[in-house]
Amino acid sequence: MKNGYVITRIVLLLFIILKFILQYSLISSEYELHRDEYLHLDQAHHLAWGFQSVPPFTSWVSYLIYLLGNSVFWVKFFPALFGALTILVVWKAIEELDGNLFASILGASCVLFSALLRINTLYQPNSFDVLSWTLVYFILLKYIKTENSKWLLIGAVAFAIGFLNKYNIIFLAIGLIPSILLSEQRKIFTKKEFYFSLLLGLFIVLPNLLWQFNNNFPVIHHLNALSKSQLVNINRIDFLKSQVLFFLGGLFVIIAAIYSLVFYIPFKKYKIFLWAIIFTLLVFLYFKAKDYYAIGLYPIYIALGSVFLAEKLKDGWKRYLQPILIAIPILLFIPFYNILFPNKSPEYIINHQQAYQKLGLLRWEDGKDHDLPQDFADMLGWKELSQKVDSAFLSFSDKHSTLVLCDNYGQAGAINFYTKQNIKAVTFNADYINWFDLSVKYKNVIRVKEKDNAADELQETSPFFQTSKVFDSVKNQYAREFGTTIFTFADAKIDIRERIKQEIDEIKNYR
Repeated sequence: MKNGYVITRIVLLLFIILKFILQYSLISSEYELHRDEYLHLDQAHHLAWGFQSVPPFTSWVSYLIYLLGNSVFWVKFFPALFGALTILVVWKAIEELDGNLFASILGASCVLFSALLRINTLYQPNSFDVLSWTLVYFILLKYIKTENSKWLLIGAVAFAIGFLNKYNIIFLAIGLIPSILLSEQRKIFTKKEFYFSLLLGLFIVLPNLLWQFNNNFPVIHHLNALSKSQLVNINRIDFLKSQVLFFLGGLFVIIAAIYSLVFYIPFKKYKIFLWAIIFTLLVFLYFKAKDYYAIGLYPIYIALGSVFLAEKLKDGWKRYLQPILIAIPILLFIPFYNILFPNKSPEYIINHQQAYQKLGLLRWEDGKDHDLPQDFADMLGWKELSQKVDSAFLSFSDKHSTLVLCDNYGQAGAINFYTKQNIKAVTFNADYINWFDLSVKYKNVIRVKEKDNAADELQETSPFFQTSKVFDSVKNQYAREFGTTIFTFADAKIDIRERIKQEIDEIKNYR
């Protein structure tokens, strides 16, 4: 027994080590951080109980990254860590279901060699979101197995922390409510511990809810903007196709899990998970959610399916099928290695566009196909932009009174991350609208404009300054920021702070 335990833990450790190795090897040095990563990292300098588009948890991790030196190594470490912990939770779920070592290896392989490798390359709330979903489902499994009410309290804490990371976990709750009502677990509504758990969860998320209330619920504005600009372009058929691709190597395990929840007697008490996957996917489809919102739904089913298959293949000649099943997620991962990850140069991708186009990877949020996947294009041009803004900043003698005003949060965040000067770039976009320093009487402005908005900037803004010029632009043709132009305006004729206040008031009133 002791030897078996040691072997099991060694194998688990090897999976976790492999996870970290893969995550650090899947990004080519040609790529920089993603535009969203810069925003999240900047939140470390403006800690609050909420932000325009995300809850506060990511800012806490960003602050830890800042304390650790703010290097790219640590930026990439935490999403890899959350991915590794997802594997750990699936492993523990398999053990709770009395699965053997084969089941654990199969489940870990299906989770490791999946779309999570891509999700975990970026420092965004998504990695912890998947971990949160998996953990909440695992705790539900523990509660069903033991009927120990302490798991309700633990589940409330896990759900609340997941909520403070990404509001997407609300879909989990929406899918679970009718699932509980249709299962024998409906008796949970008669337990006082259930309501204590609800109060505990509410207490944990209350500071964020109060922040939303005091700031006129910016999350609603964000969701409305998201619906109009991005979700409107989402096709429900494409959503379903993506669900198949996310865990393609583990699809047979997920299907086995669904089958087992219907016909496998030992899993009868876990039938709540059968209804959960149905209702949750229906809710996602109804709201035309982004396909990756649902990724956290599947790891627990990989655990269930792995245990079921291990039980069915444990005797006789069927045992020889075990290594074949373990090989499937690995073999199916190999052809995607060159496509799903930013490990190939932009030139390579452009010369092999057909493979990327078949998987819909070239389609951006605008619903159109482009030369590179949007995430990859969002990882280029930022160092160039920052260096050129630094040069523009140095051209002013009065640097303290120079404002760097950008069009979007990616520009502002990247400049603040890479700058070698004392620059605090801002924008009227996203959280930066609350981060303007209006104690400074600005005389000069460095204006960073997106290519599509740059044509009339000089003509419109130069009358308010003594001198103005086009300083430079982003030349990286593969970057989404290609053509972003840097303007310099010196010696203002107006009080810039008043114009900023007016703009902020107009935006907030519109919201």
